[in-house]
Amino acid sequence: MDLFGWIQLSVFVGILLLLTRPMGIYFFKVLETQEKTILTPVMGPLEKLFYRLLGVKPEKEQTWKQYAVSLLALSLVGAIFTYAVLRLQHLLPLNPQHFGPVSDHLAFNTAVSFTTNTNWQSYGGESTLSYFSQMVGLVLHNFESAAVGIAVAAALVRGIARHNANTVGNFWKDIVRLHLYVLLPLSLVYAVFLVSQGVVQNFRPYQTAILVDPATMKIPEQDSGGHSVIQERKMEAQPIVQGPVASQVAIKMLGTNGGGYTNANSAHPFENPTPLSNFVEILSIFLIPSGLTYYLGRMVKNQRHGWSVWTAMVILFLLGLFACWGAEMSGNPRLHALGVDPADGNMEGKEARFGVFDSVLFATVTTDASCGAVNSMHDSYTPLGGLVPLLNIQLGEVIFGGVGAGLYGMLVFVILAVFLAGLMVGRTPEYLGKKIESYDVKVSVIAILTLIFDILGFTAWAAVSFWGVSGLNNTGPHGLSEILYAFSSATANNGSAFAGLNTNTYWFDTTMGVAMLIGRFIFLVPVLALAGHLAKKKTVPGTGGSFPVSGILFVVLLVATILIVGALTFFPVLSLGPVLEHFMMTHSSMVF
Repeated sequence: MDLFGWIQLSVFVGILLLLTRPMGIYFFKVLETQEKTILTPVMGPLEKLFYRLLGVKPEKEQTWKQYAVSLLALSLVGAIFTYAVLRLQHLLPLNPQHFGPVSDHLAFNTAVSFTTNTNWQSYGGESTLSYFSQMVGLVLHNFESAAVGIAVAAALVRGIARHNANTVGNFWKDIVRLHLYVLLPLSLVYAVFLVSQGVVQNFRPYQTAILVDPATMKIPEQDSGGHSVIQERKMEAQPIVQGPVASQVAIKMLGTNGGGYTNANSAHPFENPTPLSNFVEILSIFLIPSGLTYYLGRMVKNQRHGWSVWTAMVILFLLGLFACWGAEMSGNPRLHALGVDPADGNMEGKEARFGVFDSVLFATVTTDASCGAVNSMHDSYTPLGGLVPLLNIQLGEVIFGGVGAGLYGMLVFVILAVFLAGLMVGRTPEYLGKKIESYDVKVSVIAILTLIFDILGFTAWAAVSFWGVSGLNNTGPHGLSEILYAFSSATANNGSAFAGLNTNTYWFDTTMGVAMLIGRFIFLVPVLALAGHLAKKKTVPGTGGSFPVSGILFVVLLVATILIVGALTFFPVLSLGPVLEHFMMTHSSMVF
């Protein structure tokens, strides 16, 4: 743990803190007051035009059920559109590499992945998708799924803030305003910055470089029976990727989407060329989720509550970062025993230009949020270092989390924490003046259990099935970790991976697609139901016996609730995966 790492961490947290309040105030203006902003002269007429085209009356609000139906309808249409684009990309424009149609199971997986804000990629973007597929089929969802997440968070916060109300907002109005006033302008500025750093943005065909020293590479492929095989190929030339990269990278980071234009994602120099671009990309993942905590405090007229939620997120973030940083700096004792210098820590799978800390910071942030972009390969982390990103995902990615998704996921845990506090003191639990009843607890538990059963159920099925183990490049506990990570990432809509697993098969593409749908929409519906129920409640004055929802006591209880739920649920399977692998690594006599 070097001094440079500590300085960079301090700067990162400090800038994030400084940006939280202005972002929160801006969200409050965009989503609630509709006050004029610097963008109103340009976006105002466009906003009205979109309302006319959609046939939307922005002043007419919706019940939670109407809000949910609108959300599901938009997502379904978007998924079908992207599936069609991928299947027909050989007939569509902007395909200078003449890529053929994407297979049916991969098109299904990819369309679902980007619709659900997961951006899991069972393919290499630069070797599979045309420019049109990338910038129209996929980037469309990078904006749409991000806006959907923020909209649901806003609906839940409105449910908490309102009383004796039957509505939680207008979905179409929220979506239009989030696109026009938040996501589009931020992405434009961000893309220009990325271009200034050297990120590619063009429509040129790929360039070809002739190798001075041709090399033989082992490439995983599938035989006629659908089995994974390794083929050797002599490489004499290397294609240099081109295309509209900067525009996709900007929204993939801001919208916590994470899908890379290239297979190497943010480890590729055309996506993340400089230390400054790396720092800004990491910061941009947390930017919107952090601002939404201030929006929460402003909405419920209790800013200390918003800051308490933010503090709980920061504590969980730092705990994971320090654990991962320490594990990666300790390196591999097997290599130390061979006399390899441990000074730089575990550099396997990491870019030398970033080093251990920048890689660990990126890995922790991208799995705290439902981003999934990576600048190092998590499969190459030490067992305990790899456990941190895995556990971050399994906790529901509520540590800032995805845009919107992190806040509404955290608020579900807040409801549970307040309920547990009520049980401990023997009184009816209250949250910001509203009684927490059995209905509120039931829908919150349903949301959390959905993720748990989704992750563990599909992992167990894959671990005992031929289709599951046939895609593994590793056996033993690391192989289990790869499968567990894949379905954890799919369910929590993260998209990052332990890269040793080949998931571009019919079974993996299909089961992971279903896991993504469950993790996104079966979680969202209970959240919206909770919003609708809370909005109808009356508020009651607080008393001396009311549990405080701000301050140290509340933060400790909230952090403990999240960690205990995660530890009790996933410790058994984690003990068979990364924990067992750690003991095998540190005890040379252990064999699997």
